[in-house]
Amino acid sequence: MKYIVLVPDGMSDLPVAELGERTPLEVAATPAMDWLARRGECGRVQTVPPGFEPGSDVAALSILGYDPRTCYTGRSPLEAASMGIELGPDDVAFRCNLVTLARRHGDLAMADYSGGHISSKEAAELMKTVDEHLGGAELAFYPGKMYRHLMVWHGGPEGCRTTPPHDILDQPIAGYLPDGAGRDRLRHLIARSADLLSAHPVNARRQAQGKAPANSIWLWGEGKAPHLQPFAQKYGLRGGVISAVDLVLGIGRHLGLRIIDVPGATGFTDTNYEGKAEYALKALEELDFVYVHVEATDEAGHMGDLEGKISAIEDFDRRVVQRLLEGLPRLGPHRILLLPDHATPVRLRTHCSDPVPALIYTSTHEVAGMPAYDEHLLEGECPLAMTAGHELMAHFLRLPHGAGVR
Repeated sequence: MKYIVLVPDGMSDLPVAELGERTPLEVAATPAMDWLARRGECGRVQTVPPGFEPGSDVAALSILGYDPRTCYTGRSPLEAASMGIELGPDDVAFRCNLVTLARRHGDLAMADYSGGHISSKEAAELMKTVDEHLGGAELAFYPGKMYRHLMVWHGGPEGCRTTPPHDILDQPIAGYLPDGAGRDRLRHLIARSADLLSAHPVNARRQAQGKAPANSIWLWGEGKAPHLQPFAQKYGLRGGVISAVDLVLGIGRHLGLRIIDVPGATGFTDTNYEGKAEYALKALEELDFVYVHVEATDEAGHMGDLEGKISAIEDFDRRVVQRLLEGLPRLGPHRILLLPDHATPVRLRTHCSDPVPALIYTSTHEVAGMPAYDEHLLEGECPLAMTAGHELMAHFLRLPHGAGVR
């Protein structure tokens, strides 16, 4: 049996008035996902445990069968692993977004959590300047992809409270700056970075081209290195992961999954959808399990882009799911798990921890499912009404009750 997990990040949504109180997923043309829904186990899964902030870090761990309540230490340490950064026992990692800050009614506000979706090349120049002026024996800044970067504070304190920038779009930042342990140092870094980046040549060029400047860093998602049991040891399967997002790749590295690099995968709506499907099929010729993550649907939700989210959903269906349905039969018996990691409603422009619609399709045992794949799967009792998201993987792999779950 070949196993493939498909995760359209943040695809689940809430009813939208402009769509006649339907969701983007209900409106989008999704014949491939609907085909699976009619033949698979359908239902709802709670990927974010109570008390946890909804995010892809916690949700992805749950989907892969790891209980965040016992293994989660923070978002940034997972991203550090993807970037090849080894954290010492006293190191604290922070996510370091390049963001756009702007005046709103006299207050400095979070205008864009992504610095205008700055390119990786431009971002590398900005992060080099940040590291040269703000880095040193205690602090190190590492460039990642696009707006997503990392800071490591050697011997830094634990207990800082931070806020994701995508949660405070168009809001004054004063009430959301780092607080708790290390707050003064972290606030100074953010303020100093704004001084350094506002007049940077990269931002001067961007503004001349009518683009938003990436004029500050924003520090959040702190944590220390986690200790996770390898996936092969836990489930007895050789696996791989496909994503353009350091966070997801970092989880894969911690679990010992093969990182499958897809050319043109960007983590945005211009990603190489077809490549993700083709590389997944190729990997499954050798591996037992592949986790395929697509970020585009989440990005559209954060931007509040209704049409963009509908388009991203349709692209995922046509260019990923359909291609996999065409290619998987040649590999023999297979099982597909499809679910968003969390919801990112366009009207909220941030994550929420509501249950997500899920389905499991088994090529050798089709069942009577639901008419379509959308949020209606959340209604009523169903085979996939799991008490906790981390129990889903064992069910997907058809392991005995309780096996692999801890």
